[in-house]
Amino acid sequence: MLRVYYGGSFDPVHNGHLAVARAARDGLQAEVWLVPAADPPHKAKTHAPAAVRAELLALAVAGEPSLHVERCELQRSGPSYTVDTLTALRADLGAQAPLAWLVGSDALLQLHTWHRWQSLFALAHVVVVQRPDATLDAARLRQQAPAVLAEISQRWLPPDALQDSPAGGFCLLTLPTLRPESSTELRRRIAAGEPWRDWVPEAVADRIEALKLYR
Repeated sequence: MLRVYYGGSFDPVHNGHLAVARAARDGLQAEVWLVPAADPPHKAKTHAPAAVRAELLALAVAGEPSLHVERCELQRSGPSYTVDTLTALRADLGAQAPLAWLVGSDALLQLHTWHRWQSLFALAHVVVVQRPDATLDAARLRQQAPAVLAEISQRWLPPDALQDSPAGGFCLLTLPTLRPESSTELRRRIAAGEPWRDWVPEAVADRIEALKLYR
């Protein structure tokens, strides 16, 4: 079965993250692992320690079929480079296991800035999630990331074909309609004392309050 890995800082996890993970699970008929970054190289310092963010993720996916937490980046020192994570996963799972790395459409525009980004395709498929009201903007890609556009143009696969090969493909996955949610706005709401609990699973909200996070 296809294994999908969904990386991020998850600072904190919210319902939008879970919707993406469920869409990947259902749309790709896959097992999905959410991968909290210990030291995300493309973001500023996180607001909660990696172990706490992973704990909140575990609470969020508890009882969710085929959703899991992968803590491998917490066990490695230095920046949490995706290519290093996939290299380790590939070593553990073998050369023939179908793997995919899940990114958002905004991240695709920055893919060429990732450490050894072209090596990603030798290790896994790349899946981009997009909202139903958005499309992959080839003109913007051509302007901002022409090398990425050239790379993915020769790798297109339909979602149901990803499980037939271990790596090397690229596909788009359309999300269900969602209200806009972001960890930045969630942290702001918590700090400001505005309503926020309905943005996260109940167990996550209870733990955030118990630990007095994001105040």
